[in-house]
Amino acid sequence: MSNFLLDNYHLITYSLEFLAAVTGLFFYIKYKNTAAKYFIYFLWFIAISDTLCYYTHYVKPDRFLSFLIGTKFEKNHWWANLYWVIGAIMFFSFYYRKILKTELHKRMIKVASYGFFAFSLIYIALNWDAFFNQFFFVLDLLGALIIFLCAVLYFIEILLSEKILVFYKSLNFYISAVIFIWWLIIAPLTFYDVYYKYEIGVGVFDKAFVDLRFQIFLFANLFMYLTYTFALIWCKPENEL
Repeated sequence: MSNFLLDNYHLITYSLEFLAAVTGLFFYIKYKNTAAKYFIYFLWFIAISDTLCYYTHYVKPDRFLSFLIGTKFEKNHWWANLYWVIGAIMFFSFYYRKILKTELHKRMIKVASYGFFAFSLIYIALNWDAFFNQFFFVLDLLGALIIFLCAVLYFIEILLSEKILVFYKSLNFYISAVIFIWWLIIAPLTFYDVYYKYEIGVGVFDKAFVDLRFQIFLFANLFMYLTYTFALIWCKPENEL
């Protein structure tokens, strides 16, 4: 079973991502007048961006991207750092500023996200070579803290409003609960990303950790995207715009 999951990791992950994205597109009319439409755009962005990460499978001597062997683009860390480690955090910061009602909460997220973005650019510039062969623990940790901030502020507003009576019908509740749990599962892995570092032209340092990491990500993604798919179908739109 473990070997099957590892052998089909990318197929399963991409299928889950596109399932959620296609579901969002199918129900787009229901959400087109709400902030949820931006979330649907984001699902497509992630599905396409994650698929592009697969280019590394063609960076081999007998494949058409063999000319990338030995270059900084041999591995996809640089792309994942851009679209997920930084891009996803900036999107959720934007999204929560759309759905939150309290101005103080919006300002807190705005300041935190802009600070994160500026720090990320500076940190990457100072660690330019590492940007192409590893994930940055400090950026992962700061990103997780911003996600937790967004979700907690949303939960506080829900608890203090009448929406608590129908929270189970809210797409934003499922988005918040899922990303909170997903990052809670994934964040501890950043402490061990040193074992997921690549040297140019060299394989992984610790294959056992990489396999374990893939399995954790797979089950976390299974939980996340199936929940999003269910929520897009089940929930009723909220008039946030």
